[in-house]
Amino acid sequence: MSLFSELQKASSEEDVKDAYIKALHLKSYQKNLIDIQTKEVWFEAKVGCKVSTYAMFTQLCFYVAQALKEGEEIPPFLCVIDSVKAAIMETQTVYSLLNDKSVKIKWGKSASDVTQEALEVVSQYIGTHFVSFRIETQEKEFIDTVQKAIATGEIIRTQITPDNLKQVFDRWVEMIGREIKGIEPENYCLLFFADIMSDGTVSTHENLPAELLHRNNRPTFLLDGKLYELGNYDGYRKFWAIYNRPPEAEYRNYLLERRDSLIPTDERSFKGAYFTPLHVVEKAYELLNRTLGKNWQRDYIVWDMCCGVGNLETKHSNHRNIFMSTLDQADVDVMKAAKTCRAATRFQYDYLNDDITDDGKIDYSLTEKIPQNLRTAIAEAKAGKDAAGKPAKKILVLINPPYAESGEGINKGNKEKVAKTKFARTAMKEYGKATNELFTQFIARIAEEIPNATIAMFSTLKYVNATNFQDFRKKWNVSFLDGFIVHSKAFDGINGNFPIGFLIWKTYKENKEFPVEISCEVLDKDAKPIGQKSFYNLSSENFLSKWIKRASVNEEEVIALKNAVTEAGTGKWSDNAIAHFLCDSNDLQNAGQATAIFSSTVKIGHKGTCFVTPENLWQVAIVFSVRQLIPHTWINHNDQFLKPTSELSDEFKSDCLVWMLFNGKNLTAGADNLVWDNREWSITNHFIPYTEDEVNAPDRFESDFMVRYIEKLPHLSGTDSPFSFEARAVLEEGKKLWRAYFSATDERTVRDKYKLNRSDAGWYQIRGALKSRSESGDFPPVSFTAFETAYRTLTEKLRPLVYKYSFLR
Repeated sequence: MSLFSELQKASSEEDVKDAYIKALHLKSYQKNLIDIQTKEVWFEAKVGCKVSTYAMFTQLCFYVAQALKEGEEIPPFLCVIDSVKAAIMETQTVYSLLNDKSVKIKWGKSASDVTQEALEVVSQYIGTHFVSFRIETQEKEFIDTVQKAIATGEIIRTQITPDNLKQVFDRWVEMIGREIKGIEPENYCLLFFADIMSDGTVSTHENLPAELLHRNNRPTFLLDGKLYELGNYDGYRKFWAIYNRPPEAEYRNYLLERRDSLIPTDERSFKGAYFTPLHVVEKAYELLNRTLGKNWQRDYIVWDMCCGVGNLETKHSNHRNIFMSTLDQADVDVMKAAKTCRAATRFQYDYLNDDITDDGKIDYSLTEKIPQNLRTAIAEAKAGKDAAGKPAKKILVLINPPYAESGEGINKGNKEKVAKTKFARTAMKEYGKATNELFTQFIARIAEEIPNATIAMFSTLKYVNATNFQDFRKKWNVSFLDGFIVHSKAFDGINGNFPIGFLIWKTYKENKEFPVEISCEVLDKDAKPIGQKSFYNLSSENFLSKWIKRASVNEEEVIALKNAVTEAGTGKWSDNAIAHFLCDSNDLQNAGQATAIFSSTVKIGHKGTCFVTPENLWQVAIVFSVRQLIPHTWINHNDQFLKPTSELSDEFKSDCLVWMLFNGKNLTAGADNLVWDNREWSITNHFIPYTEDEVNAPDRFESDFMVRYIEKLPHLSGTDSPFSFEARAVLEEGKKLWRAYFSATDERTVRDKYKLNRSDAGWYQIRGALKSRSESGDFPPVSFTAFETAYRTLTEKLRPLVYKYSFLR
């Protein structure tokens, strides 16, 4: 268990001491007036975190003053510790204060009773000399610092490495960045690199975007010709008491390349500042070698128009063939300072806004930013020959473009930027909703600008098979050459579990249909191959979401629900409806959260819903089950559910019905006294598969629809039942739980929580009530084990049928 975890359980000062003794592996120590006393360190300890670091050090200074007076041995280090923070200081720091005869410190009677005067004198003196730590985030650094101090006799500052870069930057912002007068937060990372890539006087890199200077012996920063001074020098001294600079030579260029990790998340999403891991880059180059030939680096001119700090090109052996452009001039400056691809042509260029006319055409004369040799290469590639009449060099677009989408998890200002880039506004009228996605805007301009290029691109797989990109796929003329997908976790700063594809495409001017199927190698987050995966470009007419016959809305007003029995407004109903089915989105990534059945209309805001009627119930049961049976993984994240391609068996239909009835997302319920808009509402449960007698219900069920529906199901061949053995087992175990529910009356809080005021309670209500009873200890516990075993068996039977009937490919 970590030190921080131990400290959170500490209820006394002794607990705190013991936690630190254990974490620091202290061997020879005593617990006296000084809380922990070793030959090398004296510790002052507190439980909680209310006593300041300064006050604790003042108490230790009391003991040091006494020891000096009496000629006792004093350790080289003082350390203060509590439940959340710690700090260490060299004892010699306070010797000159304590030995100064002109300074008369009124200490008080004891260390625990030092005076305010003593606290003020000591605090003023030690303020910039101790190294402090937050144990929750800096536990390792603290332990390493103390152990090294004991071993070496000096406080060894923490090295800045790729592993702690983000943590060091966040602390730099807190202690230094926010104290720099007039600087915009978006420029913190530039000043941070100027600071750490200096030994305090000399920089390790020439031509960094920002520079550390000194005026009047105080640090000052130079950026874009303007000087920025510190408002408070105290934090600066404290920060550099903790960390060592500059970083080790082996890390310096790599740290500069990781500027992306320091950019705020929403800005990174918009700018596409996601560092492509080098082990993934190596796999990309291996694939390019196989696909384009071993001489591709010689035969192709490469343009990366969103290169960031250029790590995607570091594996290229012929930099003179590379053009690298990026949105931020600071990225260009970092590349030059780090000497990244120095023989390449590197320049600032806003690909989605620069050189675009008001009618969506490309005119390089608008900015004159595109180098002449790149313009020539593009013109020759379009013509197919160079000025001498020889075959022109082919162009490869090698990119890891931005993934931001208008309406996704980025701030409002950047959402608007995504949708309103000049190219999206003027040149993408035929691309449909792909206009909302930054990386498809890049593709669309490339198609206009270099219509016969080869594109090798990292991106999500939306454009390959998602519904919103059908117009895009009709417009884009390509053939698929090869590709792989890799786990999103391979990329720092990307949340979620989904595939990032590196796909290679040959583009054409016209008349080339997007492939129906592509097959990719699958790599795990370490870029190790683990299999093969196909993706399908199918018309939305084949989607399962189009399969159910949907009933029309009538004018009947009903209560709207956001859970089984939680009121959320009002809505409309449909003739003969028995439930409302939430089935939003048609892909596997959303199915888990967007599938449920309610006894009244689902709350306003969900797009994919339909009314459940006696006529479409069999389809609803199948769609419900299919959407829930296959667990979501990062590999199947983008898979689309499809209409079945063969006749479904009666057994499969009835199995799905039972599986739906006893699934946790079956939120059908019966309840009175639901209140909304000062009116009372009721909901009726039509999904009870038992009669009142079968489950010993005390009162009549409002509806016996499901019992009558089951009676009409066709019996399976060779049986006197419409259900398979596995489905019957679930029904039997479910019946036992229903009976257990009716065998007792729940306490008032449970009845109110689940609205248990009618007999026709639903599976959601019954399950919740039984589990509440078991947790309360006031009722005999009810075991769900037999039911869960039967349900799991039915699940395992149904899962392969999802693929057999082609609901998923």
